[in-house]
Amino acid sequence: MEQLERLGTERQPAVFFKKRLGFRKQRYLFIYSCLLIPLLFFLCIRILPILYSFNISLREWDLLSEQKPFVGLQNFITLFHDPVFLQSIHNTLVYVAIGVPGQLLAGLIIALLLQRLNRSRGLFRTIYFIPYVTSVVAVSWVFRWILMKNGIINALLLHVGLEPQLFLGSPSQSIYWVIASIIWQSIGFQMLIFLTGLESIPSMYYDAAAIDGAGPWQRFRHVTVPLLNPVIVFSVIIASISFLQSFAQVLNMTSGGPLNSTLSMVLHIYNLAFKHFKMGEAAAATVVLFSMILLLSLLQLKVLNKKVDY
Repeated sequence: MEQLERLGTERQPAVFFKKRLGFRKQRYLFIYSCLLIPLLFFLCIRILPILYSFNISLREWDLLSEQKPFVGLQNFITLFHDPVFLQSIHNTLVYVAIGVPGQLLAGLIIALLLQRLNRSRGLFRTIYFIPYVTSVVAVSWVFRWILMKNGIINALLLHVGLEPQLFLGSPSQSIYWVIASIIWQSIGFQMLIFLTGLESIPSMYYDAAAIDGAGPWQRFRHVTVPLLNPVIVFSVIIASISFLQSFAQVLNMTSGGPLNSTLSMVLHIYNLAFKHFKMGEAAAATVVLFSMILLLSLLQLKVLNKKVDY
């Protein structure tokens, strides 16, 4: 009897493990488990540092001192009395105002031209996309080499009898050349997004417009642009955030000069934090940049997002 009781007690765990979850519950458990890992990563790498930067921005943050006294909005007041920070805001807005329309227009034009190709479309798509996956540092230094005082463009200008230009050495020209380099490198991404959107538009809309007597411009204005609205909204927001966060191109091409004419907010934050060790002001500038990105993105969603139903 004792041996039978022991066998019974030993078999009870086996009965317990046989009670498995159903297939539906196992499926959802697997999905949530897979989603939890990147969510925790995003929370630890992105959300918590953002919240922590809000805390730093309200304190006098000395790396060599254990005391981090609360100073309220003093770091923000100091920032907005700093002409260099105000110049970086102005430059960043110039990057967005010129770079975003230029990047979207170039990407849309190339996408429209590629859509008309019947042969070698994949080849041209690859050629235009290669700069986007090329190292930003490499592209920036190639542009810097081309635009230097004894570079290729100045050599061509001298060859045709024109005066050489300062380009990146000119406070009035340098920011536009930095913008041009960013646009050139990002054309492939915008081209691919717009080309995908164009290919998803049913041809029956164009056929109906042509039957009604609409010309090429009218078809583009009244069919292509409205049906591309979700793609345009996405591209505008992504491009705006990219230009607001301009850093690598500026650092490698001009280092913010000459005379802070190309200094972006992100580069100024980098200088405050890692050159001058003003962590409180750097965190305050980060909060200002975060607020600008958030407000601009919400404004663009509100203004540009339109529902189209044909």
